[in-house]
Amino acid sequence: MNPPTRSLSFQREIPVLDSYDLIVCGGGPSGVPAALAAARGGLRVLLIEGSGQLGGAGVSAGVSHLLGCRMKDNSGWAVAGILREVTEDLAAIGGAIHPETIRPERYSPHGWTGPVSVLTYGVPFDPIAMASLLDRKMLEAGVDLLFFTQFVDVEVADDRIRKVIVSNKSGLHAYAARAVVDATGDADVASRSGCETVKGREEDGLMTPATLIFHVDQVDQEALSGEIHRTSSSRFRELIARLRETGEWRFPYDIFITVQLQQKGTFMVNTTRLCDVDGTDGRSLSRGMMRGRSEMLELFALMKKHFPGFADARIRMVAPQLGVRETRRIRADLVYRVEDLLAKKDFPDTIGWSAYGWDLPDPKRPSHQPMHKVGMKRPCTPIPYRVMIPRPVKNLICPGRAISVERDVLGPLREQGPCYAMGQAAGTAAAMLLAGKNDAFSAVDTGALQERLRRQGAVIDEPGADPGGGRP
Repeated sequence: MNPPTRSLSFQREIPVLDSYDLIVCGGGPSGVPAALAAARGGLRVLLIEGSGQLGGAGVSAGVSHLLGCRMKDNSGWAVAGILREVTEDLAAIGGAIHPETIRPERYSPHGWTGPVSVLTYGVPFDPIAMASLLDRKMLEAGVDLLFFTQFVDVEVADDRIRKVIVSNKSGLHAYAARAVVDATGDADVASRSGCETVKGREEDGLMTPATLIFHVDQVDQEALSGEIHRTSSSRFRELIARLRETGEWRFPYDIFITVQLQQKGTFMVNTTRLCDVDGTDGRSLSRGMMRGRSEMLELFALMKKHFPGFADARIRMVAPQLGVRETRRIRADLVYRVEDLLAKKDFPDTIGWSAYGWDLPDPKRPSHQPMHKVGMKRPCTPIPYRVMIPRPVKNLICPGRAISVERDVLGPLREQGPCYAMGQAAGTAAAMLLAGKNDAFSAVDTGALQERLRRQGAVIDEPGADPGGGRP
């Protein structure tokens, strides 16, 4: 992004339309449970979302597969609570495959990986059903919801956000808030309120590639499965190498990734890797979308021509936004480091877990996972409450992939499953906090928070060590 050559002083009077206990910025996998937990806890909540639907990356970016929420052997939940509630309600209306019904296979169509895998036992779902279900849950909980509304800025006084400024078709306006959840995934609220943030790789600021996901249907799944079992290759590296030699495969990535969704023959294609996209830069995102659509059509033509099972496939949906894996991260008093994971460190303020593994592709080598040479030391990764607390703004909390971690720790924690856990904890903390006179998220009694989350069915004790985790 080129630095501005001119500046403009822009001042105007804007209306303050209402006042809320809590404003949640972002309706994705951390914002949705934050808003629900807070509203169910008695708060008056406003949720603002830039698109026209809830669900974030799972719906608008087409990543229609909740990961990190089941144990790798499918023996139980690593994330439950509101995520389990959503899963079971979706499955009941045919909008998702319940992970408990997924059987181990030599190659599972839910990622074409083996029986013990971070991909096999996710929750494949229909994004249309998900968006509709989340609408209903917000209405039932009494959450005020504004679609097509962009977060713009904040008014800060005494290290607290007093007003949140937004923009939509009604123009610029503000809402007063006692507390705010930054569920943008990009630490937008934290950054614009003066909190400390970092972005990308420590040495050069580079970020892992983005993806434009698309869904296809009418796939001959038997032909695809047969070829994978015949060649013992679920990523088609050999075919891609041959296509590269002939000049047909012009992409910088070397593997083919598909996931069967809630219907047989319907697949999410998570293959493109778009390097040098900055998810905090409007121009970069715009160019990334254009490049992604171009690559997507080129890839789809090769799929129909060369990949078994896709000859008669058709494009069902192209995501209206990029899947961005990382941008800014807040800096809290606690920075969660790789050495903490390798030392199997426990935290007294653990509010959730992730059953996912290292997954943060190299910024310039999109099929290379630098951390795959380092084994995970325990089945699940704990998530401490403190990584969500930015500084110095006191009434702001940041669940999701913008948490305070060393970059590689995003690998297991950025997935939608752990984001649900963090969001539910953030909304519950807000309800506890604002029931009194304190509005500093750092003042939350984390022991009491853990007990309340347990009562809500969240998984707080180490998965596998305790069978807990259910619906409230």
